[in-house]
Order: sequence, then structure tokens, then C-alpha cells
Amino acid sequence: MKKILMFLFVAVAYVTVTSAQGNNSWLNLDTVKAGRFDTGKMWTFEYPPVDYFNETYNFEPDQEWFDDVRMSALRFASYCSASFVSADGLVMTNHHCARPSISKVTQEGENLHENGFIANTLEDERPVPGLYVDQLVLIKDVTDEIQDAMEEGKTNDEKLSIKSKMFEEIETRTEEETGLVASVTPLYNGGRYSLYGYERYTDVRLVFVPEQQMGYFGGDPDNFTYPRYNLDCAFFRVYDDNGEPLKTDHYFSWSDHGAEVNEPVFVVGNPGSTNRLRTVAQLEYNRDIIYPRTIELIKGLIDVYSSMLKEQPERKLELEDRLFSFQNSLKAYTGMLKGLRNPVLMQRKKDFEKKFRAAVNSDPELKDKYGNLWNNIAEIRKDLKEISNERFALSLNRFVSPAYFSIAEEVIEIADQLKLPEDERDALYVGDELDNTLHSLFPEDFDYEMNNKLLKEKIKMWYEYLGADNEILKKITGGKKGDEAVAYMLSHSVIINYDDIKKLVDEGPDAILNSDDPFIYFVQNTKKIKDSLDARAEELTGIEDVYNEELGRALFEVYGTSIPPDATFTLRISDGVVKGFRYNGTIAPPYTTFYGLYDRYYSFGKKFPWDLPERWKNPPDNFDLSTKFNFVSTNDIIGGNSGSAIINEDAEIVGLAFDGNIQGLPGNFIFRTEENRTVGVHSQGMLEAIMKVYKLKRLADELQSGHISD
Repeated sequence: MKKILMFLFVAVAYVTVTSAQGNNSWLNLDTVKAGRFDTGKMWTFEYPPVDYFNETYNFEPDQEWFDDVRMSALRFASYCSASFVSADGLVMTNHHCARPSISKVTQEGENLHENGFIANTLEDERPVPGLYVDQLVLIKDVTDEIQDAMEEGKTNDEKLSIKSKMFEEIETRTEEETGLVASVTPLYNGGRYSLYGYERYTDVRLVFVPEQQMGYFGGDPDNFTYPRYNLDCAFFRVYDDNGEPLKTDHYFSWSDHGAEVNEPVFVVGNPGSTNRLRTVAQLEYNRDIIYPRTIELIKGLIDVYSSMLKEQPERKLELEDRLFSFQNSLKAYTGMLKGLRNPVLMQRKKDFEKKFRAAVNSDPELKDKYGNLWNNIAEIRKDLKEISNERFALSLNRFVSPAYFSIAEEVIEIADQLKLPEDERDALYVGDELDNTLHSLFPEDFDYEMNNKLLKEKIKMWYEYLGADNEILKKITGGKKGDEAVAYMLSHSVIINYDDIKKLVDEGPDAILNSDDPFIYFVQNTKKIKDSLDARAEELTGIEDVYNEELGRALFEVYGTSIPPDATFTLRISDGVVKGFRYNGTIAPPYTTFYGLYDRYYSFGKKFPWDLPERWKNPPDNFDLSTKFNFVSTNDIIGGNSGSAIINEDAEIVGLAFDGNIQGLPGNFIFRTEENRTVGVHSQGMLEAIMKVYKLKRLADELQSGHISD
């Protein structure tokens, strides 16, 4: 028996190693073929796959069905999806999409993140400053208008300039004629162009949101996993110009039974961005350069925010949302990188590209127009690779770089202004305004602790991407690393507080520009290098943009609308069925129930992130723990789909999409029907919680009837 087990172990190890190396001895990668839906199932409403729906589900929706579904769906601000779920402007989205809104409406003495929010009457619904939702009411094909204009360009720069002007011209014209928010969107990398017109609603009020612990039960450990137990829902209401609930003819009614196993379901929302139509060379660039680097950056930020949260727990509300975001991004990028490093998945992409190229080269006209595109793009990526890491290292992103660098940039600008005659200076750099400008660099709540931690991460990144022998790096850090380098830079700086900056400015512009301050020195001595690298990168990506556009045209000529375009944070409809999947040597069920929620609560000793809010610890006697809570389906989603309605063939709500499984993380570049899953909140689970636990009868009645109850 031991010999058999040893043989199996060696065999598995051999397959794993040889597969990773591309060796065909056991796993012949040449036999791996692209799947029918590797490019996804995010169908546009201008090219709905009616025949495919009929063939697959015996369901043949008409144009009226698609129009009603499109008008019932919404884009939630600039980052999520949503939908109308009553004729009185009731809007449904995810709890995690509502977090910024919850912060905005929280009043003094409240903690709505921890305790949730319930509007028991219309008058209690709270307006959310700055929040808007967009309804797609106009779609128009503007491909010929844009492509014909671009043909007038003699160079790549001219073509791109013409395209940009055409976008602006068409959008401005449309907004003036219709009053809508207009946006021209490239599809198939520019193979087609669609004009979208949105009705924008800006009076949006919060109606109900559960406690954060229910919306994010299981926290980061459970994120991108399944089985799940999350009440990740939130409800808002749109009001009209008269301050009354909006009357809408288009909304998703609530299903009586919710999603059933193997039932066809459709996710309607705004997937953010995918790279499924990218070339293999572009994907390999992401695999080798972009994703590993991004992951290291995010890990550093997680370390910074985690340590800040530990040291300053009183700032939990401020720091936790950003930390959640970083943790979510880390899992996402790690999953995407793992997929790109999977030889089988990459072989599927290579097989698709091989077939696509063969189709182009088999037609003399297409070959003449498009045959060299793949090689051209590969050369672009090779050139970008040579400059990418240095350019990244020299970048000063205000969100992830310590503020000392932006202060240094401002101080250098002050020096340049002081060289000018007083009557030629910007008003911010004259008299008392100059002093106000200096004070603004260091507000009373300037976060030295956070900035010092970010500086340590920046130094670590410099050593990795510039190298210890870099003269600028040695100059500003004294050749030191870690905490010693931070201490060195701060001790040699004259711009880390108002008094020192004021003294430096009083000495005049030459004293500033000739200063050995590490931050000023870095900004001044890297600017020309960075500008040169940026110019080169812009030149290369500009050329590649034109190649991408031509590749998109080739793709559309070869495949038409049989495959969908990459996601563009515009409205799509994705089909699938309710279905579990194999994982960890067992099977994930299609549904979870509230029993599972309490099992995890007790199994983890009632400890965070599996603890429960007070009202959930002892649910009412009439609360049905066997109610379907979360579920999975084979629909195709990506970031941006959060808050998307999951509907049945009757355009009824059966669920609310809030996540994908971890197996689906490579979905940025490939969709796998056999493993990718959408994770949703079941409609019956939402209703049971709203009715029995939160006792919000008016909301439950409105969801079931489609109208505000009398």
C-alpha cells in the first residue's frame, strides 16, 4: 500500500512540475483547447444572444423584454450596480456598495455601520449627499461615424486625437439634444462604438441597510469563498424633482419562490473591466510585471493599515473601510496572477489566439490589414517591460506615497513662484496668502505616524526596483534601509513641519532649490527621468491603442457578436443556472441556509469576523432557519457587478449578486463555465430577514407588491 501511495505522490508531483514547465510528457498542452465561452458571457443589450438563449434554455425573449430589463437596471454611482425593485423608486444594491453612503448619513452619536439603518417611514429616509444612480435609456451605434473620421488621420497620434475629438463632439451633441448624461464606449477594443445615454437621478435616500457584520459576515477570510452567509443587501429610494418618490414603469418584481436548482437566471449589471480579448503577449506582461508588483504594493499597504488599526483602535471607522478594500484587492490580484501562471489556462488563451490568427491569415484581405498586429503588440510590450519598473519606482501616487513628497513638490513650486516678479505670481504665493499656503501643507491633524509607515514601504520598493547601487537612492537614504532609512530621511529634512518650511522659504528660492532635503532632492533629481519615461510609455501605449483598435475590428470581422466584448462598466446581461460545484474534495451546495450562519458563529467561538449583531443572537421564534440564504450560479460576473439583480425568465428578482468564488478570480482574462460561480443573496433570505429580524414590514410589503403600502 505504501508503494502505491508513493507512486501516486510521485506521479502527481511529476505532472505538476512538468505542466508548469510546459513539458508534454504527461500533460500535453498542445491538446488543450479554448472553451466556447472563454471570452465570457457578458452580453450587451445592443447585441443580445437571442438564438443562444433559445438554444440553451428554450427561452426566446423579445425586444420588449430586453428593454424592460435594461430600464429596470441601474448603475450605482461610479463603482457598483443596482436596480429598481418597485414602481415607487425603490433601489436595491449591496451593503458593501452602500458603505460610503452610510458614512455620509451617519449623524452625531450614531454608529450606522455597526448598528445598521432602518427608515420606518418615508420621512425617515435619509438623503445621501453626492450619491446618484444612472438609468440607461439610450443606445446608439456610432461606429461608422468614429471609424470614418479616424481614417482621415495620417499617423497614430492623429487617429487617436481624432477619436478623442469625436467622442467629445458626439457626447456634447447628445447631451444638448436630450439632456441625458452621454458616454461613447468602445466595444471589442474599438471594433465597435456605442453611444450610451443615461437618465441621472441625484436625489437618492437610504431606506434600509443591515449591520456591517451581517453584510460582511466572515470578513476577509470568507471573501471570494463559498459556502457563504452574507446579508449583503441595501435599499435606497430615488425621489423626483418635486421631492416625491419617483414613479417608474420599469422595475424588477419580487419572485414568490426565488431561484431554484438548475433554473436559468440572468445577472443584469455593470461589470467593470476585463482583459479577455487581450493578446497573449499583453497577458504575459501582466503576469510578469504588473500583477506581481501590484500585489507587493497592496501587501505593504495592508501592513501599514493593519498596524495603524492595532496601534490606534479609536480610528477603526476611518481605517477599516480602506483596509477591507486592500484585502479584497489582494485576493483578487493573487487569484488573477495564479490563473495567469496556470499553464493550462494560458494554453487555452494561446489556442484561441492561434485560431483567431489562422482565421485572419486565411483571408488575403484580412491578412494584409491585420496579420502583423500580434507581433507588433509583442514588440510594444517588450519595450514597455524595459522601462516599467523604473517608471513605477519613481512615481509619486498621492494615495500610496507619503505626503512629504507632495509637500516637497509644493515647496519647489513656491521657489519657482518666488523667482517671478510679485505681480506675475499666482495669488496663492503672495503676501498673507503665501503663509496660508504654507499652513495648509501641515493641517492640525497631519498624520505623521501613517506617513512614516508609508515612507518605509516606499523605501523598500525603491531598493527592489531601483537597486541598492542607485545614486539617488544612496544619497537620500544614506545607504540605509527600513526604519534606519526613515529616520535618516526625516532627520535630514527641512520640510516636515511648518516652522522649518517657513524658515526655508524666508531664505529665498535658491535656498529651496539647492537644499539637500531628501524629499526635495528626490523630486528635483528624478523629474526629468520620470518625464522621459512617461513620454516613452505614452508613445508606446498610444501606438498600441491603435493596434488594439485594429485588432478589435479584426475580431469583430471574424467572430461578429458570437462572443461578447470585454467589460467596460456598462450594462450587460449574463446567463447561467443555479448550480453547485466541486471543491476541497467535496461539493459546494447550490444554497446555504441560516442554519449555516449560526453554525459558523458557534464553530468559531462567536469571535470576529464570525460574530453576530445583538438582534441576530436570538432570532424571533417565527424566524425560519431553513430559508435559503446565499446561493451560487454559473453566471459571468466581475468587479462592478456588485449590486446586480439576479432575475429569472419572468424578469423577477431571485437574488442579488455580491461576490464570486475564488476559482473565478482568473475571470479577468478567462471565464470557465466549469468552475466560475456568482455568489448571491437569495431573495427569500432577504425577505425573511427584513420581515422577521428587522421587522420592517413596509419594506417587505413594497418588495412583494411592487408599490409603497398604504
